[in-house]
Amino acid sequence: MTCGFIIYIILQWISFKIWITLNQENGDLSRLLPSKQVVNEDDKVIVIYNRIPKTGSTSFMHLPYELCDENKFNVLLLNISNPHSMTFSDRIFFANNVSHWYEKMPALYHGHFAYFDVQNMGVQTGNVKFININIVRQPLERLVSYYYFLRYGDDYRKGKIRSHMGDKTTFDECVAKKLRDCDPKKLWQQVPWFCGHFRRCWDPPGNRWALEQAKFNLANKYFLVGLTEDLETFIDLMEMSLPRFFKGAGLLFRSSYETSHIRRTIHKDSVSQKTIDAFKDTRIWKAEMEFYEFARSHFDVIKNELTAAENGGANKRIYHYEKTRP
Repeated sequence: MTCGFIIYIILQWISFKIWITLNQENGDLSRLLPSKQVVNEDDKVIVIYNRIPKTGSTSFMHLPYELCDENKFNVLLLNISNPHSMTFSDRIFFANNVSHWYEKMPALYHGHFAYFDVQNMGVQTGNVKFININIVRQPLERLVSYYYFLRYGDDYRKGKIRSHMGDKTTFDECVAKKLRDCDPKKLWQQVPWFCGHFRRCWDPPGNRWALEQAKFNLANKYFLVGLTEDLETFIDLMEMSLPRFFKGAGLLFRSSYETSHIRRTIHKDSVSQKTIDAFKDTRIWKAEMEFYEFARSHFDVIKNELTAAENGGANKRIYHYEKTRP
């Protein structure tokens, strides 16, 4: 073997190493080289929790973060700059990214963003199973909680300065003076959140199309939607139906009940009937309340069915197969 040929081989090897390094830095290598990641089919599960502010989501998410090591799954926070929406390109990227990020499966993704159908973003999601969950709250209670949260903060991050710190105006006074922070438009949150990213989901507030779309998505696209005021039952149902993620959640929640509710607003005044009546006359109130009652009745039916089946009660669903061939 000649010296020149040996030098040629060495130069080719160096060039190949440089090519590998550059593609790694540019994020292109995974596209060019076959993946060696082997994933159990049972692990190809992704739970998406597009949490709504002031619905008890921080208290709930305390549980997956405590259980992920023991139950062997991953938890990832999706932090976006806009408080409720993702761009079209970001939604496509997210759908493609999580569908092929096998190293992080099974996974629970959570964040403050409106609903969108991951499997309808024009990318190959393979045989990954996507499960949507959420929690809703009585609309005015959620708004009042958020109003005081911005002024007094909570017991979770006591030292953080909120945007309206120092403003002592009560919610009743705000409504009486018709200030912006208590405008009925601020109530328009849970319906558009479930409706999605379509413009009409958000504007005009209180429109019927958005309400019906939100109800459709809740009933057809979500595995389970719980209630803030019945968070314990929601946790029990999640443990019963998705033990891979929530095994031990009920016991953990009850054993640390005082610390489980880790985001209580420090100060909150009660709301007068006069203020409630002022909201009741608006189209937004009626739409949000209709959606909330729809969610509540749906949750109650599921709760009764699953708990009855778990306890072996009279309403237990029993079926069997007949006439099997061959």
